[in-house]
Amino acid sequence: MKLLAVFLLVFSMMTESSGDPVPDGGSPGDAASSDVSADEASDQVDLLQRSDSCPSGWTRINSRCFQYVQKSMSWAKAEKNCLSMGANLASVQDLNEYRKIKAMIDKISYGAKEAWIGGTNAQELTIWLWSDGSNFSYSDWCPGEPNNGGGNQRCIQINYSGEKCWDDMWCDHLQPSVCVKKP
Repeated sequence: MKLLAVFLLVFSMMTESSGDPVPDGGSPGDAASSDVSADEASDQVDLLQRSDSCPSGWTRINSRCFQYVQKSMSWAKAEKNCLSMGANLASVQDLNEYRKIKAMIDKISYGAKEAWIGGTNAQELTIWLWSDGSNFSYSDWCPGEPNNGGGNQRCIQINYSGEKCWDDMWCDHLQPSVCVKKP
């Protein structure tokens, strides 16, 4: 939709200026140099398309860019790593998005392994929050989870058990992670 809006704006600018008189008695060829050429419009459209795409190494899922990080880290170090890339540990907004994230992990790791996402209840035991600040409105907890098993399980790992669902886990556990950012 953005691409269409930019194209229409550029096109309308080109057609408006082509019918205008040339100032200072110049010739019509002189006015063309101030118009946006077709090549320039194409370059602007290409730039817009690139700005909506994900950087190399990232996978576009819905309107966001995801990256599976295979290096095992604690939850806090994984979040810090994501931040260094202009991202956060991933929030998950719906089942469709979660399925695509699992498929991305499966493809990259040759098997759906447990991984950190950005959910934590570090502030209050019964309130789960996303590290990117988005609304925590979707979850895919395994049966009986979150259970704070053994105490102090404050971070979310995905792809847990045969059901590949969510589990609360000790945040200092070392495992891969999933980062997310906007294009």
